[in-house]
Amino acid sequence: MINPSSIRVGFDVERSVTGAFTGAWQLLGAALVYSPVIVIFDNQSTISIELSIDGVNTWKTFSSGEAIVLDLRANKGQAYNFSVPEGTQFRVRGTGGTDSFRMSTIYPE
Repeated sequence: MINPSSIRVGFDVERSVTGAFTGAWQLLGAALVYSPVIVIFDNQSTISIELSIDGVNTWKTFSSGEAIVLDLRANKGQAYNFSVPEGTQFRVRGTGGTDSFRMSTIYPE
């Protein structure tokens, strides 16, 4: 049995893309080094931004100022390891605008 007091988390570096956005898919920082259990996407730009995992299809479009927190551990159901795989590379796309789109992750150590 896992001792809940011994579970630790790590905080990975924030990833971001800063506008003006080019209209092409841009890498959202580096690929994931760890499999996160919590992911925060935060559109701090002045335009709508599309988010993609494969650089072809849009997973979600974020309105200006929109943020979302994915708590994968809380929504795991029967899958204890419900997470985003290591090596996943997110991309964003928008046209024009200022400010940034950011992603923060928390992973189990």
